[in-house]
Amino acid sequence: MAAEGRRPGADAPRPGADAPRPGADAPRPDAGTSENDAGRDELHTQLNDAGRDELYDRLHAYEGRPAATAGQGKDLVNEPMIRHWCEAMGDTSPAYRGPDAVAPPTMLQAWTMGGLSGHTDGTGRSAAYDEMFALLDGAGYTSVVATDCEQEYLRPLRPGDRITFDTVIESVSPRKTTKLGTGYFVTTRTNVQADGEPAGTHRFRILRYRPAQRTRGSEPARRPRPVINRDNAGFWAGVAEHRLLIQRCLDCATLRLPWLPGCNACGGAEWDTVEAGGEGTVFSHVVMHHPSFPAFAPDGEGGPYAVALVELAEGVRIVSNVIGVPYDKVRVGMPVHLDFLRTDPDLELPVFRASEGG
Repeated sequence: MAAEGRRPGADAPRPGADAPRPGADAPRPDAGTSENDAGRDELHTQLNDAGRDELYDRLHAYEGRPAATAGQGKDLVNEPMIRHWCEAMGDTSPAYRGPDAVAPPTMLQAWTMGGLSGHTDGTGRSAAYDEMFALLDGAGYTSVVATDCEQEYLRPLRPGDRITFDTVIESVSPRKTTKLGTGYFVTTRTNVQADGEPAGTHRFRILRYRPAQRTRGSEPARRPRPVINRDNAGFWAGVAEHRLLIQRCLDCATLRLPWLPGCNACGGAEWDTVEAGGEGTVFSHVVMHHPSFPAFAPDGEGGPYAVALVELAEGVRIVSNVIGVPYDKVRVGMPVHLDFLRTDPDLELPVFRASEGG
């Protein structure tokens, strides 16, 4: 059996094919033009007098060379990792529990990964693999995005299996132009063995690219408009009046935010609203550094900026921006209070301002 997964990013052609798979990034076979042709001839691609891409010729020579050899999984296939995976994925299949349990097939790559410390037994990336990426780095193709992966399963993996693997550079595409920029798709193929028996194949494709030059328009970026429907119209009506309304189930009195058509606690469909008092604390938070999205930054400049999960005094939580304090001063447990921010003439949003002394 085989499975295919997609990761966000520019789509890529299958090895050996010029046509891209359907997708937003739509690499074009000619790879020679885009809306931003200015400076395109200076893409750090070595072209000879005949227009031949000499960098691609050098990259193409790495096809078939090893990317990793005699790799060993850091752990035997084991029940705790299977359980953690299933809990994270919400997979309750009985095939992955009990004395006859097998590992979910999609864990194939997980058993080969080196973790934060990498593979310390000399089975990491090969010299050829590093050389190929050094060529790309030297030519200015320093950005990377994973585009997709494909897996083929040959036998189930069971607790106690010892995983070994070999990885080969399967293909390098000709230079392609995508919405992200211009670059090369690199596909590696990892052949996985369990106790010496073929267990599966994992293909992993990335795009190494030079980001496209983007010009800032004269009009400031606007936030996407919220989708307002019958299930949440009351919430946005409250925001327009500078009120943060929380739904309350009439059957069990459970509060809920964001708004939903029914109660998750009892299934009741009848509800009314409670106005939030406006006090809360930062339950968790992240700082948005990259990519820059001026429309989502409270100051409209693109960041960095803080995004927090705020726990209201009523017990429900809401995701919003934290304002009134530098992004790097936001802390878990920080007291905040409700405010409203007009991001443009047509949109106002609930945000949370750090309380004095917080």
